[in-house]
Amino acid sequence: MKHKIFYSLALAFVGLTFTSCSVKEDRMHCLVPVTVHLNNISVSMEEFSDTRAVQDVEDYDGIKAIDLAFYEGNTEVFKTTQIRSDGTTYTTFGEFECALPIGNYTLVAIARGYSEGDVFTLTSPTSAAFTSERARETFCATQAVTVTSDDPLDLSVTLNRIIARLNILSTDVHSASVTRIRTTYAAGGKSFNPSTGLATVNSGFTVTNSGFWEQDGTLHVSNYAFLATDEQTMDITLEALDADDHVLFSKLVPNVPLKRNRVTTLSGAMFTTDASMLGFQVETDWLEGNTVNY
Repeated sequence: MKHKIFYSLALAFVGLTFTSCSVKEDRMHCLVPVTVHLNNISVSMEEFSDTRAVQDVEDYDGIKAIDLAFYEGNTEVFKTTQIRSDGTTYTTFGEFECALPIGNYTLVAIARGYSEGDVFTLTSPTSAAFTSERARETFCATQAVTVTSDDPLDLSVTLNRIIARLNILSTDVHSASVTRIRTTYAAGGKSFNPSTGLATVNSGFTVTNSGFWEQDGTLHVSNYAFLATDEQTMDITLEALDADDHVLFSKLVPNVPLKRNRVTTLSGAMFTTDASMLGFQVETDWLEGNTVNY
């Protein structure tokens, strides 16, 4: 089942004064109005259940921040970021004002999750990264844009979810001494190439989660990773930590399959001291997600 989210982020460049480009020597100094519609965000996993078939950016809570940039080669010409929770960064979430000189550009649009303390950098059409602890759900698109006259441009851009999600579920109840869960990816990363949507670092990383307990005492944690290829298999290490970061229990889950724009679920006993590693049962129907029992 394939879902689509329609994001209408019209860059209404109102209130700007543009110099006529009819005189040849003035053409390099012209500022041309450009309208960009970010729409048709492709979603093809039912497990991303908080997205509907057709949805505006204001209505999808998973998108907390939007980055829009234009590059001439690797030179940044324009860049802005809107944070949904910070009304000082926008007038209407998803609407921007900008003007571009005549030239050839690469448009980069990134819609992502955001939480206080996150640090995200976009430095070129081929380099972006979450440099704080965790990556977030990320949609991305790049597009060549040519400005040849003072005629306003109306652009349509399709964004795709470029990140994989890992769900971790325990079938047993955690002990009172467990305060956090540390997840270590043996590959993948938190940085990516906006032009390809693939990870630019494949050395793995670690994420620590706390407070993600279900009412019955079981664990439910979700993390995100950028992959070096569209599908990638890697080892995942799960560790239960106490308040002093001592490791109480540890599980190595080998050969976990991940895929961009898909959800893989790890499920099994984690906190029982005598819990043994179970045989793997991997569902291969990506449209229904991957569940790996450990």
